[in-house]
Amino acid sequence: MTGVFFRKYTEDQAKKVTVVGWVKNTPCGTVTGQVQGSKEKVEIMKNWLQNVGSPMSRIDKAVFSNERQITNLEFSNFKTKY
Repeated sequence: MTGVFFRKYTEDQAKKVTVVGWVKNTPCGTVTGQVQGSKEKVEIMKNWLQNVGSPMSRIDKAVFSNERQITNLEFSNFKTKY
């Protein structure tokens, strides 16, 4: 996925939804990341990642793993990793 600005739009959406975490590209052309926040806000973000994405992206599949409830957020903001 090159040139579709998926990470930038993901970061913008995460800040709008007010979740924290990170996103980055993988060597195989996919995107990976971590999202933390209230259950409701994480669900909003997951829906966006599965169905919306950036305007130029094509989402073939979204896989969410290692989902668990946490008592304290591990991040203070949402950022793009390189």
